[in-house]
Amino acid sequence: MSDPDHEATQAPVRRLRRAERREQILDAATRAFARAGYAATGLDDVAAEADLTRAMLYRHFDSKADLYRAVLDRACVRLVESTGADDFDDGSIPGLLRAAAADPDGFRLLFRYAAREPDFRDLIDSITAASREVAHRNLARRIPAGPWLDWAVNLIPSMTVEAVIAWLDAGRPDPDQAAERISQAVHGVMAAAHP
Repeated sequence: MSDPDHEATQAPVRRLRRAERREQILDAATRAFARAGYAATGLDDVAAEADLTRAMLYRHFDSKADLYRAVLDRACVRLVESTGADDFDDGSIPGLLRAAAADPDGFRLLFRYAAREPDFRDLIDSITAASREVAHRNLARRIPAGPWLDWAVNLIPSMTVEAVIAWLDAGRPDPDQAAERISQAVHGVMAAAHP
């Protein structure tokens, strides 16, 4: 028997548009994959996190790998939107911190977890190569060609990302000063690489 009082207080169910539902699934998948990693997270975990059925996931993604790739691709797009893709300037480290703060799970998935997943390693390898290219373009003006330039080109991008992850893991202390502190570390590497 139906309860008229209960029916009167229930909000009408609003169906999400396809793009909104996809974003809901990507948000839930990002949280689920960040919690347990790719291998340990099943589509049932993602469906539960999104409060959807597994069948609903398959309406948007062909497989778990397809969903994970979409999560990583979205994290990449957000990263590029926050930092730019072609050059390093005074806004790059603050932009990286903003990207990490806005999507900490996506940032960790991209830089901590994807690197360990052979099927998705290509994405982080392309980000790393692009970061090193930008670093080389900027550092070659300041550091003479040779092994110390190569050392700095390899170290600065990875150190910067690790510094941001450590900042996230520490609870995001002093957000206004974090970019300056990371910049000091970058300048320390540059000074050490210069003869």
